[in-house]
Amino acid sequence: MDVIGRAKEDVSLPKATMTKIIKEMLPKHVRVARDAQDLLVECCVEFINLISSESNEICNREEKRTIAPEHVMKALEVLGFGDYLEEVHMALEEHRRDTLDSPRGGSRWGRDGVEMTEEEAAAEQQRMFAEARERMLSGSLPPTKQEGEHSLAEP
Repeated sequence: MDVIGRAKEDVSLPKATMTKIIKEMLPKHVRVARDAQDLLVECCVEFINLISSESNEICNREEKRTIAPEHVMKALEVLGFGDYLEEVHMALEEHRRDTLDSPRGGSRWGRDGVEMTEEEAAAEQQRMFAEARERMLSGSLPPTKQEGEHSLAEP
């Protein structure tokens, strides 16, 4: 059992994603044995556990309830991975830019920290309704239940 009470087999990373990452990092002519891929995945899980645990300790010492990116970066430094901090910081900044630029990212009610006016919010809501209606009518979404219909699981 690990620190949080789960068996190690219960925690893993998606194999397809990990395989893709491994293949992208190596020259095309290099093959990786299945057991070597499994070992790399296990190493990644252990690394995540190590960084998470140290980040949590730093967070607790600061009497915070949420682990912030700064806690993770401090954990990397404490654990001897300070050489990676510049690259990690750049990745964090890129993630923040991508998140703010994405339709789901940024402020809940507006972009770049500026709130929408009531008219803008209503227009955005209507646009989203129209998109959802179009998806539904084009068959992209499963049809909703009609009044009086029940699934087999419902009483």
